[in-house]
Amino acid sequence: MERDPVHATAAVTRRQFGVLAASGVASLTLPGCAHAATRPAAPRGRLAYANAPGVPVAVAGVARGAGDEATVEAVRAAALSATDFSWLSRGDTVLIKPVCNSGNPYPATTDPVALRAVIALLREKGAGRVIVADMSGVQFLRFDADRTRGSTRELMRRSGMAPAAEDAGAELHAFEEPGWDAFFEEVPAVEESWAGPVRLPNLLAQADHVVLVPRCSRHLLAGSTLGLKAAVGWWRHDTRLEYHRDASTFSEKTADANSVPALRSRQRLVLTSATKLLTTFGPDDGTVSEPETGLVFASTDVVAHDMVSLAWLIENRAALPRSEREGPIDDPNTSQTVVSFANRVVTAMLGGMGAALAAERLERYDLDSVWDDRVLGRAFEIFGGVPRVELADVGGRVPASIRERLANAVRLPTA
Repeated sequence: MERDPVHATAAVTRRQFGVLAASGVASLTLPGCAHAATRPAAPRGRLAYANAPGVPVAVAGVARGAGDEATVEAVRAAALSATDFSWLSRGDTVLIKPVCNSGNPYPATTDPVALRAVIALLREKGAGRVIVADMSGVQFLRFDADRTRGSTRELMRRSGMAPAAEDAGAELHAFEEPGWDAFFEEVPAVEESWAGPVRLPNLLAQADHVVLVPRCSRHLLAGSTLGLKAAVGWWRHDTRLEYHRDASTFSEKTADANSVPALRSRQRLVLTSATKLLTTFGPDDGTVSEPETGLVFASTDVVAHDMVSLAWLIENRAALPRSEREGPIDDPNTSQTVVSFANRVVTAMLGGMGAALAAERLERYDLDSVWDDRVLGRAFEIFGGVPRVELADVGGRVPASIRERLANAVRLPTA
């Protein structure tokens, strides 16, 4: 497996401490004296699937160096295996939600080749208006009621997503552009972790369908960033402030926010191009791993999709030398101090010094298996239990050894 170090630690450390120096956050209390969590974490537990029906996840293989057309073919094969598109009527509006947390290229953001292929397939199946929209991370975009600094649209151009979307005939939107009042409030179906409603862009309510096209990446704060974590891109920045400030239920908030009716009633397909992965640090920088056989996977079920995506991330992360995988310099997910401090920095960006000082401690955790993930653990509880994932190798290009390892990784141990 080839790796392309992106000098993640140096770049991110300079950026974070530049922010600290500029904003005065360098005096924040670190975890040894951190403000204690004031609310207990929501209960966790995996539920046996017993005789539950299988949930298909289509997987297509792409040989390293095979070129864009091979990725396009894999995207089409995976999507067509995951859904028959019977939900799509001619002329419908489809909102594609990629991940544009930064302006960095894939896999720090969504694969533009996969994005273009999804747009073309939707057009072929009769979609009328196809919209590609997101809102970037606070380290690159400051958005409040008074002004906006930074631009998701410009970051999409830098990452390559904007030209790919426009060339394929899609509209490009940035959720911050219509302003602070272009959002509506909705309460998650499961709301114990949220103090109030989440604020979602009006554009979501105007769409008939949502197709989610995330990436497969490590994340400094969340452990990983896959389909469920991509929900953050919908949220206005006051919702993101609560997310980071009230961090004792950070993982639960991630899953619970995916239960909002506006999203659950529209989301039809989740597809990830994971021919490259960000296997350390994240979400914006880290070690890029490019396996000999890359994968594209798709499902109509975001939880089943994320189980496979996380299994693939863990597998590729395990192939790294231990010093890169676990060292405090290359991947500070191993350090509680860094995780807690970094979350306070983000909280300060969103809400100022007072919010940062009042922030609850964000607990780090290891991701050695799918069952360690707290976001998935919560999703199992609120979305009906552990899905019985049925992998479908479309095109016959996924080596049997990979299929077997992924199948074992997502199989409930007690089943």
